[in-house]
Amino acid sequence: MKFRINKLKTILTLLSFGLFAHSNNGMAQSDGFEIIKNLELINQITLELDKFFVDKPIPGKLMKAAIDAMLMELDPYTVMMNESNIEDYRLMATGQYGGIGALLTNHKDYVAIAEIFENNPAFEAGLKAGDLILSVDGKSMKGKKSDELSEMLKGPKGSKVKVEVERPFVGKKTFEITRAEVEIPDVPHHTIVKGNIGYIKLTTFSQKAYSQVKSAYEDLEKQGMKSLIFDLRGNGGGVLTEAVNIVNMFIPRGQEVVRTKGRLEEENRVFLTENAPKSLDIPVIVLVDGMSASASEIVAGALQDLDRAVIVGTNTFGKGLVQRVVDLKYGSKLKLTIARYYTPSGRCVQRLDYSNRKEGEAAKAIEEDQVTYFKTKNGRKVRDARGVDPDVEILEPGMSRLTAELYLKQLIFDFATAYAHKNKSISKAEEFQLDKKTFDDFKTFLKDKELNYKNESEEALMRFLDIAKNENLMDDSNAEFQKLLAAVAASLDRDLEKNKKEIIEILESEIVSRYYYQKGRVMHSFIADDALKTAINILENPTRYKQILSGK
Repeated sequence: MKFRINKLKTILTLLSFGLFAHSNNGMAQSDGFEIIKNLELINQITLELDKFFVDKPIPGKLMKAAIDAMLMELDPYTVMMNESNIEDYRLMATGQYGGIGALLTNHKDYVAIAEIFENNPAFEAGLKAGDLILSVDGKSMKGKKSDELSEMLKGPKGSKVKVEVERPFVGKKTFEITRAEVEIPDVPHHTIVKGNIGYIKLTTFSQKAYSQVKSAYEDLEKQGMKSLIFDLRGNGGGVLTEAVNIVNMFIPRGQEVVRTKGRLEEENRVFLTENAPKSLDIPVIVLVDGMSASASEIVAGALQDLDRAVIVGTNTFGKGLVQRVVDLKYGSKLKLTIARYYTPSGRCVQRLDYSNRKEGEAAKAIEEDQVTYFKTKNGRKVRDARGVDPDVEILEPGMSRLTAELYLKQLIFDFATAYAHKNKSISKAEEFQLDKKTFDDFKTFLKDKELNYKNESEEALMRFLDIAKNENLMDDSNAEFQKLLAAVAASLDRDLEKNKKEIIEILESEIVSRYYYQKGRVMHSFIADDALKTAINILENPTRYKQILSGK
């Protein structure tokens, strides 16, 4: 114990020297003293816990919790990644990881296979969506969560893992799977959607995003593409330089796409286009939604500022912060926020203010009186601090209480599993539609399921009844109130019919994914995609396209 204490004191002394030596480069000595003081306190507390706490503490777990809590005081994007989850970092950066190639979901007491990636180990071995994972290498997975199990299934290429599953309607099956380099494509699908209108779906910005978008673009050119719909919905971002290169496909060499500004001078950088563009004239529409963030907002914001594309959809997420990954000791990494980014007009889309929150408070949106308006190249008004506003807004209807209940309780997922067991094939993904009999089967499937939801009218009336009771208004009117409550109370049969359209859309998507996987989901979504239909309509009307960009 004495050796450990002396070693820690030596480390702290050396660290102290390093911190104070750095003070000439921007760190005040008082800051250095505060860091050293608190490091010594953390050290002392950890040693006291190790000696005296009633139950034997796990030091690594305690310190990880302390580090995570410290970083959460900054923003949600500054995080430490241990060696154990380094595959997650590889996936984020490269779109690749060592594993079996499957998405997982929590399902009651176990974890289920949610989706299989085509032509990867899980696919080749014969695993299917809906399989419940009972054990991994002989260890029971009961009570485990999807993130825990995901880490267990990842590993070096060529290593083996034994997975026992319970396949609904079939029984137990065991698979020995050889892990491989799993690559999740950034561009899961590209096609000609109508006439000579091309479509490219980009799901993330890994280090291969630009090359995959470029390849898809060139393939569509060969098919006669004359205009492009670029779909960034649900894309949470990634590598900044990939966003710059993608924007470069549509604007000249030497044009500013984005600049970063940080606390340190070296983080103040301007990112210019360096390549010859693919086309300066092709009409482009970018589809965005509330989950389009970071690098997606750089692409959408830059093309909007330069009046090079029409943005269609809903207001984006609003993440205007830049992260860098730093190598730490023992195989760990630190992803930390180093700067804010600004699009060509000068705006930062960052919505939440993490720097001015009180201790224990969640970050709040930047105040309205601090929002600034800027102008695009053609003089159109755009604002900062609120994500990227679409040029053409497509309102997305909210999900009903019933649909949310069906989705969260995985009843749609379970019905799709049953459907795939009974039906060996379906029509093409872009043509598949649920017939009346199948929807009736779904309603029958729900009859013995426990559903617990209330519609808004019911909740509002119950709040009113509570107030009426407190004011002694119920004696004479109780029967009338109860009759009204019965009339508005949730009814499964009624609400299934009322919300039939949105339920069927989710059901169809889940069923299609069992046969055609991720690519099938994208292709099937075209059937009821209002934003896509609007984009096609705009591209088929060149006059409207030009009017939007001119601001007239």
